[in-house]
Amino acid sequence: MIDLMSVSQALLVADQASFSGAAKILGVRQSAVSRRVRKLEDELGVSLFERRSDGVRLTNAGQLFLRRARAAFKELDGAAKGAMAAGQGTDGVIRVGILPCLAFGNLGVLLGGYRVSHPGVAMELFEGSSQDQIGKIMDRSLDLAFVVGGTAAPGCDVETFWKARVFVALPERHPLAGCDVVDWALVKEEHFIFGREATSSGFDQLVFDRTARLGGRISSETHEISQDAVMKLVALQLGLSLVGETSLFIQYPNVTLRPLPDEGGNLDYGAAWLPGNDNPALRRFLSLARSMSTEKPAPKA
Repeated sequence: MIDLMSVSQALLVADQASFSGAAKILGVRQSAVSRRVRKLEDELGVSLFERRSDGVRLTNAGQLFLRRARAAFKELDGAAKGAMAAGQGTDGVIRVGILPCLAFGNLGVLLGGYRVSHPGVAMELFEGSSQDQIGKIMDRSLDLAFVVGGTAAPGCDVETFWKARVFVALPERHPLAGCDVVDWALVKEEHFIFGREATSSGFDQLVFDRTARLGGRISSETHEISQDAVMKLVALQLGLSLVGETSLFIQYPNVTLRPLPDEGGNLDYGAAWLPGNDNPALRRFLSLARSMSTEKPAPKA
């Protein structure tokens, strides 16, 4: 194998057009540089330099070899810088799982802030239920998953970052549409409709838990449909539903959104990740999430 130190010194000799100039920069004797380069030439079987009294000149073989060697050193330097950047969390990839109800608000601010502070890190996002995300954490296809508080995550580190308000979606002519706040006791006998976003965000379980405490007999139906489709069913007065606070940014015709009480009208959301995940980009992401969770929540529309 070719000695990279010898190649490096040969490049310096070519730059200085002399062995003495290269030796002076390296702080070694000229004879030491000359021996290294001669050994390199012996290994290659060609002369890289023409030795003259006024210095050296590259041979044709020397020009070809050192041009490619210089390009190789440049690639090696780039690889080293890339590895260091990845190790510092300033480069690389982070794969994040999100819930549909968290597409805006605090999570949106977090994702935007991370992109600004770490432009060299690519983000890959996956949207799915808390259970699906934990599965992807376990098979290491996700670095981090944002899940509903209380989601079973065996073997994972879990940290809560914020609470999110939950709102009840009512037909605009529903008797409760005029309320400033809709108490759970007022909907404990209502019929609810849930779609993919509601079930993946934990809204269905929230309804069951809160109304059960009040002795209610809530009825519900679940469909593999979007939230937009659910809102159309609500507008047709076929039932009520629950949405997250990010839905306040969306206009649903003939549907009114009313907040649930602060007590029992919030859900905890946090992140789960494997403790053995050594992705530096993940550590930086968690650091930013922690700092942002201590600040004021994102403004509402």
